[in-house]
Amino acid sequence: MLIKRSFAVSNITLCPSVIVLFCWMIIPLGMTIYFSTLRYNLLNPGMEHWIGLDNYYYFIQHPAFIEAIFNTLWLLIGVLLITLFFGVSIALLLEQPVFGRSVVRVLIISPFFVMPTVSALIWKNLMMNPVNGLLAHLMNSIGLDPIHFFGSHPMWAIIIIVSWQWTPFAILILITALQSLDSNQIHAAQIDGANYWQRLRYIVLPHLKRSMAAVLLIETIFILSVFAEILVTTNGGPGFATTNITFLIYAQSLLNFDVGVGAAGGVIAVILANIVSLFLIRMIGKNLDT
Repeated sequence: MLIKRSFAVSNITLCPSVIVLFCWMIIPLGMTIYFSTLRYNLLNPGMEHWIGLDNYYYFIQHPAFIEAIFNTLWLLIGVLLITLFFGVSIALLLEQPVFGRSVVRVLIISPFFVMPTVSALIWKNLMMNPVNGLLAHLMNSIGLDPIHFFGSHPMWAIIIIVSWQWTPFAILILITALQSLDSNQIHAAQIDGANYWQRLRYIVLPHLKRSMAAVLLIETIFILSVFAEILVTTNGGPGFATTNITFLIYAQSLLNFDVGVGAAGGVIAVILANIVSLFLIRMIGKNLDT
């Protein structure tokens, strides 16, 4: 009886926070859906009127729409592969008993706490600048011509910048998972004659499977909405080469002042993000069950 009463009291105390959180999520989404059905241009105030699903048609028919979807998926897949590979590799290296390991961990994780705008400016002006950048000086020193990353390989440049930001997150999660690995299993495998790669394949990587799944899901949510890095470095160009769905919504809403079409793009982006997330959840769930 006492347990039932305490459970009821906890439910009552949680109700206000749940209601506030629900309103915090549902009201902006509802307003976005509502605006997406209006002819709503900031240059024509007071002229709003209902047009149904026309804004969705206009957004889908935009010349950059297909390329924006392709760029969004390319950015997502590229960053996930790079962060997962380097996350696992660096986490394994940082688990080795070396001098100054704690200091190295702090330095490697620090890029995750840099604001996206700041990191984009650093890479644009200090690293990838074709004249005065660090990479340009390194290539000149070995007799190669500097690469204009944002001109000839703009999407790869964005992928490198975003990966640099999110690799520390993967390292942090995977180091935590490695610390929970039972060392007795490793010692038993060594006694049985298993070499390093066999221990990695059959013991370490299976142990990291759930942590890698968490990294994939969390990074997917944020990478689908990458914006600042593109705005600061390429502004969606050259042409539409680095325009993703988020930047296309920004262009329609704030550059063309068309709130209706931008809101329709936001609804489409939410639908696409849910499709990608559900696909990843099902794919990862099957792998975790095996």
